[in-house]
Amino acid sequence: MKSRNFAEAYKWYAAQAIPQIDSEIAESRYGGTGWKLMRSYMSYIVANNLVKEYGEDETVISAIDGINFQIEEGEFVGIMGESGAGKSTLLGMMGAMNAPTSGSFIVDDIDIYSLSQEQRADFRREFLGFVFQSFHLVPYLTVIENIMLPLAIVKAGKKKKRAMAEAAMNQVGLSGKAHRLPNQISGGEKERVAIARSIVNEPPVLLADEPTGNLDTKTTHEIMKLLLRLNDEGMTIVLVTHSPDCASYARRIMRLADGKLVDDNVKLRSLKRWQKKEKEPFPNQNQVLLAGSLPTG
Repeated sequence: MKSRNFAEAYKWYAAQAIPQIDSEIAESRYGGTGWKLMRSYMSYIVANNLVKEYGEDETVISAIDGINFQIEEGEFVGIMGESGAGKSTLLGMMGAMNAPTSGSFIVDDIDIYSLSQEQRADFRREFLGFVFQSFHLVPYLTVIENIMLPLAIVKAGKKKKRAMAEAAMNQVGLSGKAHRLPNQISGGEKERVAIARSIVNEPPVLLADEPTGNLDTKTTHEIMKLLLRLNDEGMTIVLVTHSPDCASYARRIMRLADGKLVDDNVKLRSLKRWQKKEKEPFPNQNQVLLAGSLPTG
């Protein structure tokens, strides 16, 4: 039987699920208190003329070509487009893992790519949760041990970490499954474990890249309802998907084509929900006009 070395398991998780994060950086903390304070005041995610190019001279390919947008705290945004449109590239940029060739990506007035690599690792840990199409579960760790993996680099006692993992596990409907191994649970339950792991540190933003791509229709809708509930509880969610059914759960749809943002539509139900919750219009007329489309339902 393989050794249950938690530190080794975390290195595997970091290497598989977030390959751009250097393992040494991932195991260190760099003044997280400042990030935690900043988290409580986060209000905007802003992309200013983002460009991502690969190659040189005549062989240059523009994966992202001059994209501008703004995301308010608490939004549920779906990013759609054909294969090769730039969806995953954009999500990687939003995840502080893929620096733009030019332009800026700003969270709460902080230019993320002006930060050092170590500071960006700290930002990812404090601000972001990641969910992928592949579950990236460590096969020899139990459900709760997999959920606890991101806490390996958090300065907290073992009891507190376990309590945080149990809270996340219960939040996604996995009560009673704590001690099961990944091969003892269904595909939908594996996705729930992946989501619980992504929210265990209570990040304000969840980035999901085709999270239901390996699931059947029934389980897909169960997972999407779970994401919708997390959004209703205040989490900002950005979802990349090919599926119109999955995108229908989002409250705003951004469409990419050839690396460009070609449509940005806030759904009418999102506008009504925001007005009811905040007692003020969202988005305002200037934001709507800048987005290039009016809420039409």
